Amino acid sequence: MAAFTSKDVARLARVSQSTVSYVMSGKRPISDETRRRVLDAIDHLTYEPNAGARALASQRTNVVGLVVPFGRGADTTGLLPFIETIAGAARARDHDVLLVTTDEGAAGIRRLAGRSMCDAIILMDLHARDDDRLPVAAEVRTPVILIGVPDDPHGLHCVDLDFALAARLAVDELAACGHDRLALVGHPAEIVHRDLNYVNRFYDAARRTAHGHGLPLEVIAPVEWGREAAGVAADRLVALADGHRLGVVIPASNTVQPIVHALTARGLAPGRDVSVIGLCTDLSAAEGEPPVTNVSLEPRDVSRRAMETLFRLLDSPVARPPTIELITPELTRRQTVMPPP
Repeated sequence: MAAFTSKDVARLARVSQSTVSYVMSGKRPISDETRRRVLDAIDHLTYEPNAGARALASQRTNVVGLVVPFGRGADTTGLLPFIETIAGAARARDHDVLLVTTDEGAAGIRRLAGRSMCDAIILMDLHARDDDRLPVAAEVRTPVILIGVPDDPHGLHCVDLDFALAARLAVDELAACGHDRLALVGHPAEIVHRDLNYVNRFYDAARRTAHGHGLPLEVIAPVEWGREAAGVAADRLVALADGHRLGVVIPASNTVQPIVHALTARGLAPGRDVSVIGLCTDLSAAEGEPPVTNVSLEPRDVSRRAMETLFRLLDSPVARPPTIELITPELTRRQTVMPPP
């Protein structure tokens, strides 16, 4: 098969090679008619730009490094919407995504930046304190965007869900519905012990909001993934519900449905005998049985905002001051919260 180049595309489209480059990179405005001719020529020639040549010419790799959690304790189901959205946003700007796992630690950040493997890095799974990757990320020349808000962001740009607001929405809803006791069913031990930033932000806000309403809040944690652990947690919830209007908040998305099923199996129907609010995506909440009242995680909105911030940094010739952008969650009422008495 012939190896077509941008010169062939330019000849067929009757434009300059620089115009082909601008259409591919989006760095300059091009008329719709000219863009269409270039794209038609690319389709006709099945042209794919050579990544190595492009990197040498532009000093850019057109690669985004994404550092993600995998392994024991990782919520891989909840991670998928982040990866899908980041990959889609990257491809829309003619970039590829290089996945790196968090177990590489600070060495992974040094490797990505030191070998010029990518133009920018998105870092997930942040510890609230003592994350040894952050001082390294703050020193490298490659732009780094954090999905999460650690206690000390080290001058890096942060994007995340407003987990404190998510907790307030859930607790306020249960208080408004007349509950006199609350419970928070927590995360697995691996996540709790790693001091992940979003866990502390949610738990602390839930405690403060419950205290403001004069409601006792019991935290049941750690709770591992799976049916057996959900059953043990449900037994504790049954005891707490005895003689009370109990409202339950579940911030670990993988635990929401197992807890709902375990409560139902023990004769406490969510929405009739006990209330449950999950922190999960709208899709998983709506497809639950019964459909779960939830506070949305908004992973796609968080990822889109992170990528917008990333490309603003790449496209800007001057340094931008660090920002913390929090995506507003929303509470959607479904069938697992009891109506006010």
